[in-house]
Amino acid sequence: KAESGEEVIIILDKTPFYAEKGGQVGDTGTIEGNGVSCQVLDTQNLTENLIGHKVKIKRGEIKVGEVVKATVDEERRKAIMRAHTATHLLHKALREVLGNHVKQAGSLVLPDRLRFDFTHFETPTEEEISLVERTVYRWILNNYPVKIEEMSYDEALKKGAIALFDEKYGDVVRVVDVGGVSVELCGGTHVERSGDIGFFKIVSESSISSGTRRIEALVGEEAFNYVKEKENLIKDIRKQLQSPEEQIVQKVQKLEEKLKETEKELERAKRKLATLE
Repeated sequence: KAESGEEVIIILDKTPFYAEKGGQVGDTGTIEGNGVSCQVLDTQNLTENLIGHKVKIKRGEIKVGEVVKATVDEERRKAIMRAHTATHLLHKALREVLGNHVKQAGSLVLPDRLRFDFTHFETPTEEEISLVERTVYRWILNNYPVKIEEMSYDEALKKGAIALFDEKYGDVVRVVDVGGVSVELCGGTHVERSGDIGFFKIVSESSISSGTRRIEALVGEEAFNYVKEKENLIKDIRKQLQSPEEQIVQKVQKLEEKLKETEKELERAKRKLATLE
């Protein structure tokens, strides 16, 4: 048994919690029973068929054989689902814009944010990244249904499903189909329709090694907050420059020109002063 204040691993005979896998982080939530309350900090696969719940006991003590109620943090799960379905759409958009040679080389799916690594041997242009972003957002607005089916591995490949080269698949696989646009083998959690993702925003694109690049993006509330911060920054700059928003760039250019001219005048004055000495 374990008591209040301790952090332990709990194994349940069945669980609604998703264990970290395929880049998607594990669920959090609560496990409660007769006189005991635990906060679930993380969920991990201990073995192929054994899921461990890392918990902190908030009250009481937990014993083997205890009957408990397991509750997933629903809002966090929804945020993760938004990011995971967006990851699939991003993968497809990259292949559509940059070419079918693009392959997933790793991913991390967090609440309302994602990191996606992919193979590509040159730096995408700003126009290409912008088109990728617009393509994903168009598919979100189209509000495609997300269909999840189990079928044989061969059937999935015939359906056009994308399989990850470093994953091991059994005879029966799980296929996530987003409106026929994106079809991938995946065991993770997803939204019911692409429109549930909400807002999507790419915030960075970079090289992480030769032939491998990384995109980081925000979805849902995180994306909204990011854009709001940029909007507030523009407002602050506009106030400092005392200039309308549409004239900020021109005002900065004029200030740069004025600064350069002032520096030249200062240099001329220094040289003149030196001759007088």
